[in-house]
This record gives sequence, structure tokens and C-alpha cells, in this order.
Amino acid sequence: MTKFINSPLVKEVAKITFRLYDHGWDERNGGNVSYRILPEELTDYDDIQMVKRTIPINFDGRDLAGMYFLVSATGRYFKNIIDFPERDLGLVRITEDGKAVDLLWGYSDGAAPTSEFPTHLMGHQARLAEHSDQRVVMHCHPTNLIAMTFTQKLDEKIFSRILWKMQTESLVVFPEGIGIIPWMVPGTNKIGEATAAKLKDFRAVIWPQHGLFGTGATIDEAFGLIETIEKAAQIWTVIQQQGGKIEQTITDQDLLDLAKVFNVQPNRAFI
Repeated sequence: MTKFINSPLVKEVAKITFRLYDHGWDERNGGNVSYRILPEELTDYDDIQMVKRTIPINFDGRDLAGMYFLVSATGRYFKNIIDFPERDLGLVRITEDGKAVDLLWGYSDGAAPTSEFPTHLMGHQARLAEHSDQRVVMHCHPTNLIAMTFTQKLDEKIFSRILWKMQTESLVVFPEGIGIIPWMVPGTNKIGEATAAKLKDFRAVIWPQHGLFGTGATIDEAFGLIETIEKAAQIWTVIQQQGGKIEQTITDQDLLDLAKVFNVQPNRAFI
């Protein structure tokens, strides 16, 4: 039997969390990730069969009872997960009453899931209701996107159109646009509920002056969504540094042509 620490699942999360840190999006203990793991992906590991401890969560997770999640630990640095995965990650299973998680692996020094875990679970619930293949929620602090929340009106249509028009890939990657909630105190169920409500319509939600929540069916998909959004924000920032005057742009008709060729459905409320 193989040890879970050597699983492709752990290696994938460790690799991507380090890349998030290396991009400058997860300073200190900023950022968190949860990855829904399928039962069939766990059959080959003999060190996850026993419950190590049960950890209460401030959330009613009965709708997710029995599901497994690989989750970053609270207060930990993404830059360290690649070296200390068994300390800074945990494999948990939602208990039947939904009030706690059973720890099956990880958190080796007594840690617990990220304080944003209830927000993650609300996000998983919202996305699973729309897409049964939803598996990843990823939170980070993309620099240029956060900067835009200080200078631009917090309007989903305005933000989405700016980001769509910064590069050809944007509309193809997030044709629904991007969601935005008001500034709220993180780590609370209130912000989780607001984020989950937006995730019914968007795969990415901006937390103004804070960061971004991205979702997806795979780690790569969620990371790629965030990466594309931040690249568009970076291009916009460079344009402002060059004086802000735009001589040519991607037009609305260009966006519609892109959508047709790449077979995506753009948010028509935004075009």
C-alpha cells in the first residue's frame, strides 16, 4: 500500500499552492484551497482508514456529509506546503450530522482546516448544484486585481467588460464574467453566504480590497481561471501606467465572434 503523502493528489496541491505563492498571490498565510476528493481515489492508501480526530466546523454541512476534502490548514504559508504537506494539509471527511469533519490524514502538529473552510463548503455546495464535476475552491490575493478594486466602480458588468477586453483569452476562459461582493469581514459565514450566492452564476468572485475566489473541476482549471483574470488585470494596470489612452480595443462584436468560434456562451447582460 502507498502512503497518502505520496499520492498524486497531495503532490498536485503542493505544486499549485507553491506556484500561487511564487506568483506573489499568497503572501504569509494569505490564501487557502479545498479539493473535493472522490472515494475511488482513496482506495490504495492504508494510512487514511482510521479517524485521527474529529474537528468541529461552524457550518451545517449535512448536504455534503460523507464527502472528502483535501484542505489547507489555518494560519499556514502556501510556500511551505510543498516541503511540509503532512503538516499544512489535511484530508477530512464531513460527518453525517454536518457539524464536524473527521481527520483522516495530515494536520500532523494539531492544526485545523482554514478558517475560510465554511466559505469553501458553501462555495462547493453552490457550484455542485450547477455542475456535478465541481471539485476545487481556491482563494488568493492577486495584486493587480485587488488594486483595481480601489480605483474602479464595484460593478460586475464594468469589471467583466474591462477584463474581457484586455486579452483575447478572457472571454473564452470566463464567458460568464466575474462576480463581486461588497467588502466584508473574512472568516465569517456572512461572507461565505454572499460568496456562495454569487458562485451560482460565476466561477470567480472578487472580494474587494482582499482577493479572489476561483472554482473549477480540477486544480488546473481553478488555477488557470485565476491566472487569466489576474493577467487581464495586469494588462489593464500597464495600460494605465502608459497613460491610459487606448487607441484600439477588442470590440463587442469581436467578443461575440470569439464566443461563436470557441463555442462559449457570453453573459449577454454584459455585452
